[in-house]
Amino acid sequence: MHLIIIGGSDAGVSAALRARELEPGVEISLVLADDYPNFSICGLPYYLSGETPDWRALAHRTAFPGINVLRRHTARSIDPSNKTVRIAREGAEETVRYDRLIVATGAKPVEPDLPGSERDGVFPLHTMGDSFAVHRRLAEHAPRRAVVVGGGYIGIEMADALIQRGLEVTLLCRPPTVLPTVDQAIGREVEAELRGHGVRVFTGVSATRIDGRGAGLCSELLVTDSAGTEHAAGLVILAVGARPASDLGREAGMTLAAKGAIAVTRQMRTNLRDVFAAGDCAQTYHRLLSNPTYISLGTIAHKQGRVAGENAVGGERAFAGALGTQSIKVFDLAIARTGLLEREAYGEGLEPRTVEIETDDHTTYYPGATRLRIHMTGDARSGRLLAGQIVGNRKAEISKRVDVLAAALFQNARIDDLNDLDLSYTPPFSSPWDPIQVAAQAWTAMPPSPVDP
Repeated sequence: MHLIIIGGSDAGVSAALRARELEPGVEISLVLADDYPNFSICGLPYYLSGETPDWRALAHRTAFPGINVLRRHTARSIDPSNKTVRIAREGAEETVRYDRLIVATGAKPVEPDLPGSERDGVFPLHTMGDSFAVHRRLAEHAPRRAVVVGGGYIGIEMADALIQRGLEVTLLCRPPTVLPTVDQAIGREVEAELRGHGVRVFTGVSATRIDGRGAGLCSELLVTDSAGTEHAAGLVILAVGARPASDLGREAGMTLAAKGAIAVTRQMRTNLRDVFAAGDCAQTYHRLLSNPTYISLGTIAHKQGRVAGENAVGGERAFAGALGTQSIKVFDLAIARTGLLEREAYGEGLEPRTVEIETDDHTTYYPGATRLRIHMTGDARSGRLLAGQIVGNRKAEISKRVDVLAAALFQNARIDDLNDLDLSYTPPFSSPWDPIQVAAQAWTAMPPSPVDP
């Protein structure tokens, strides 16, 4: 059997490894448009900040035994009737037959309708090639100032990275607070951390145009925002989001779903016979939402790819569903979240109630205790846990605490069930009641109140 996988990032490589593990005799061709299979795109800001100076260290793996990795090959089209893929390399094309096909083409940056975005010095940040281009700009032009357009994960991480490189950084964010996947109170705390390290943050505005001035190494860019303010920069990063790279699938006749993602079953099957899709190009089943959605996360892509790889060689594994669990470091702050925002819960007919508490990350008598802010959301009718968000010092075990909440959400736990968990305790790391249990007790102690959606 010949299994072709289009895409060599998280989902594609996970699929190939799982298929090889289960069926060592299968022929696997991994079609990769660039030369960087299974590199960590999430690590690009740390390469550009200098924290990970060697880009080669971003490779999750360097060996792919038993897998034919076709580097610098581009899949041009899929013919599902004849079960072939047209593949191009360096101007030459060939048609290759498959028995099973997995489309794992990932996502691509949203291209804003922004006059001047094609100018020299303006970059997206989504691929290894993008990072090399930004790195060259930093090395050859030594810009003093940068503008980052976008207040999501990549935008915030790049603001952090460029400050560490010694640049003056301006961040333009369209929503009223940065990091719109968390509650606004936590977004404001992140904004304060950015400002405290010298980032000029403008919220509620978008970039409207980019002009150029000067020439050669002395050239600069001028970014105008929707409030009419001009921001000079030698480097502009566009980080306004990503969308599914689903054009290849659409042209082959695959059904598309939310945000243009490829529609799949929980087994990652598309509507085409013997064709699967996984990762950032495909829709996401969520454990708390009635209908599939779209979430672009490497953790989800790895899991979906593993399911697709298993089923492509005869399995019947189902993708169990995601929770949107994420974490991010912003200078000395860590932010983590899992589950639903309140507006999403209302959309499901639930009655979300959120408690907001502050507590120490470990016993106060042991030196170094720091404050955590925890938002915990549950359904007022059933007491079911719906979400958790935590922000605090990056050394305060925040990411692993949110993982406890993600595990509880995965098991449909009620908030009061958190108090029964047998969690670890030693004074330097926690308290007899862990902070998430303190939040759970605060939630259960809230008096019943009308919920106004």
